[in-house]
This record gives sequence, structure tokens and C-alpha cells, in this order.
Amino acid sequence: MVAVDRGRYTCLVGDRQVTAMKARELGRGSIVVGDRVRLVGDLSGRPDTLARVVRVDRRSSVLRRTADDTDPVERIIVANADQMVVVTSLAEPAPQPRLIDRCLVAADDAELAALLCITKGDLRDPSELLDAYGGLGVDAVVTSRRPDRTIAGLDELHAALAERTSVFVGSSGVGKSTLVNALVPDAGRAVGTVNPVTGRGRHTSTSAVALPLRDGGWIIDTPGVRSFGLAHVPAEDLVAAFPDLAPGAADCPPGCTHLEDACALDAWVAAGHAAAERLDSLRRLLRTRDAET
Repeated sequence: MVAVDRGRYTCLVGDRQVTAMKARELGRGSIVVGDRVRLVGDLSGRPDTLARVVRVDRRSSVLRRTADDTDPVERIIVANADQMVVVTSLAEPAPQPRLIDRCLVAADDAELAALLCITKGDLRDPSELLDAYGGLGVDAVVTSRRPDRTIAGLDELHAALAERTSVFVGSSGVGKSTLVNALVPDAGRAVGTVNPVTGRGRHTSTSAVALPLRDGGWIIDTPGVRSFGLAHVPAEDLVAAFPDLAPGAADCPPGCTHLEDACALDAWVAAGHAAAERLDSLRRLLRTRDAET
């Protein structure tokens, strides 16, 4: 499944794109980009023809998101990916470490490898961001615009994507669609601009789409996000998704919510084992759980 749009499903059959609708017997279950499906009917791919999706194969992975941390309704973004590429810009808009942290938690929950792609390296030094996440074992690639408008770092990014199915996630304006168009020249993804007042990107892509890379592998471009709800991730799993903090939690008293004064994570951070900003990010997530209950 390479695209979903208003009840019509675009499937790749060999080298043909086939438009399909969902068979009634599948019920209300969702079919998402990345799904492997079984089709019947007209598979020619000719204009005005329509096949039917009659079965969805078992998924190897599912990336989920909720609207916010108190929303009980989870939404499946993509299926069968094996890598999440968290795209963030160094400027215009500025990096959002808390959004990056949330994306990394979601990747950990979905058992996806994580790659941090830092764009606009020509506008600001990436060292601070690289140091912050490199120490967590997160691989990173930096891209930047050259004077001739080509993209430096694209070959390194391409190598990290080869033979994998990678879902691109990030806020609007960080350069996701620009990267996708450079990696897949005929992709034609709309490229937006940044609002000069708010510093936020304007939404351009409105739906996820899967695109094949020329040397093998797939990239799935997703619409820009301003938040990444994690209501579907159990609270006890949140700490485990912060690898720099998790060892310090071993010294916490039984039943510790990691919000009390007795929490061992404060001493762990004070000893220099993790950054205070990371503990603050974790506690913001945990407090939203408290607010829900």
C-alpha cells in the first residue's frame, strides 16, 4: 500500500499502480500506507479500473500516534516500517528537543531503529544537537544547502536508508519534503515555507505516501506534526525509552512515579549521568499522565 486518499487505496502490484477500495467484509479496520494486502478484481492499473482489498497481511511493525497524551484514540501512521527518521532543522524553525524525544519514544515502542536527520546545517552549528543525541546512541546525519542549491549530506542519508523501509517524521517546515524530492526526484512532494511571525512551518503534505528508492528500500513521507501524543505508550515504558535515565531509575523506591522528591533520578542527573533537560522532558510526559487520571 503506497497511498491512501478518501477511501481509495493505491497499491503497487509489480511495477503497476492499482487503485482499490476496501472489501466490505474487512469491516471498519484501518488500512494504512506500508500495509501488504491481497487484491482481487481488475489489477491492470488502467484508468477508471478498480480492484478490491480483501485481506491485510500480518504487520511486522506499527507506528502509532495519538492527538495528545490524554486522547484514548490511537491512530496508526504507517505499517511495516523498520526505521524512523526524525527530521529536525537547526533554524527556521528552531529545533524542538521535546518533540524529538517523543518521536524517539514512539520509535522505541514500535521497535523501530531511529535516525536523527538534522537539516539546514548551513544556518547553524549542529554540534550541540549532535552531542545531545549522539550520547544516547542515536545515529545522526546532517544535511545543508550548498550555494548551487544542491544538498550536502544527501549521500550519507541515502546510505542510511538503503534496503530499509523508513518513515520520515517531523514538524512542518523542517525540510522533509525537500529531502524526499532530492532522494526521489520524481516524487513531486509539495514544499512549504516558514511563517515569519510564529516561526512554524506551514503544512504542505496532507497524507502519507510510500516512495521507492532507486537503489532499494522505501521512504514513507508523512504530513508535518506539531505534537506527537503518546497515550498509547504505557507510563512504565516511558522511562525505559530514555536510555540515559533508565539506569538511574533502578535506585528509585518501590512505586516511584519519578515526580517525587525521593526520586533517584535527581541524584542521577546531579552526578552528571544525564542532562537536566532530559529529565524535564520525561517528567513533562509523566505529568500529562497524572493530569489524565
